[in-house]
Amino acid sequence: MGQAARSPFSSYGLGEQYGTALAQAQGMGGVGYSNPQFLYINNQNPALLVFNRLTTFQAGVIGEQRSQSSDSVSEKSGSGNLNYLALAVPVISGWWTTSFGLMPYTRLNYVLNYKEPIPGTTEYTDIIEEGSGGVNQFYWSNGVSINKNISVGLKIAYLFSSAESVYGNLLINSKVPLSARVNDRTFISDFVFTPAVSIRLDSLGPRNHRLNFGLVYDLKTTLDAKFNRVMERWNAAGFLDSTTVISNQPGSITMPGNLMFGASFSPYPYKWQAALDASFADYSQYRDLEGKNRYESNSWRVAGGFEYTPDRTSLSNYLNRITYRTGLSVENYPFLANGNTVKDFGITFGVSLPVNRISSLDLAVKWGKKGDKALNAIEENYFKIYFGITFNDQWFIKRRFD
Repeated sequence: MGQAARSPFSSYGLGEQYGTALAQAQGMGGVGYSNPQFLYINNQNPALLVFNRLTTFQAGVIGEQRSQSSDSVSEKSGSGNLNYLALAVPVISGWWTTSFGLMPYTRLNYVLNYKEPIPGTTEYTDIIEEGSGGVNQFYWSNGVSINKNISVGLKIAYLFSSAESVYGNLLINSKVPLSARVNDRTFISDFVFTPAVSIRLDSLGPRNHRLNFGLVYDLKTTLDAKFNRVMERWNAAGFLDSTTVISNQPGSITMPGNLMFGASFSPYPYKWQAALDASFADYSQYRDLEGKNRYESNSWRVAGGFEYTPDRTSLSNYLNRITYRTGLSVENYPFLANGNTVKDFGITFGVSLPVNRISSLDLAVKWGKKGDKALNAIEENYFKIYFGITFNDQWFIKRRFD
């Protein structure tokens, strides 16, 4: 599904995780564990799918620009690719909605260069480490109402595709330059299960406000994997030969459970909504193909967002029908850089532009910073733009009149 912009922080584990927020949620800081969406697919809490009374199709692309800098060097890169395809269909309107989708799960894209001396000699080696690829997910989600206040959901995601890493070295001062490269490729093919619940309290206060709570849990999962390793030799003239050392060796990667919670508040009739999300993943549970845990911290994220629609039913003023959004987020990654934890700070803005009464074009932008030169020796500044389309219609509705 395309490649991400280059980032050294994607070199850990299976790569940088994408998250599941669609364009309209990205505009609110990526929140979505509790806030219901009537005209959009809530892809973060399957229990909230029951609010989709119409058949909804959404597609989105992402473009990003990243720059990494240290005290001595800096680098920029950019990319654009498909971000998601999602479809939600009400099976029993208001009681059961099902959804299918395709989107990235993780992405690797990094190049690391450094030199190491050879003990006892005047020579040194030029080391290069590269990563590419990642894991995609195809998912099936269902949301079912238990009563007017409680709904439950379940997402089943099939993870597939592969991640590739290359480790190479070159003898710089040697009279006969010779490079050795190790190409590792890990194929993932397994399922991840995500149960969820939504609780809503209506008619609160004199103005009939609604308070929503959501709880989502990615279950701890041991993913089936196959591992391949190829050794290559290169010289100044080019490629010499290669040897397959390991071919389709079975193994497993353990991903930790991820607990997500959200709360949101909105008036009725709906005009604005404020939401707060938090998540936590215990990365002491992580195990790679060798049964080792290379993470040294836990992962957590906190985000808040707000959206406002002046008058969704306005016929005379198009600007009043636009939905305006903004949000903030802070995230702690489960790895250390320069002996310190790495944090990500982001601010987002977004709009949904009505195309007709129930469909829209969705746009969100995010500015952020990952890491800090003073603490992590390297920091990354990034800009992301999310563009999506939302199409709502009545499908599979039995005609009452011919």
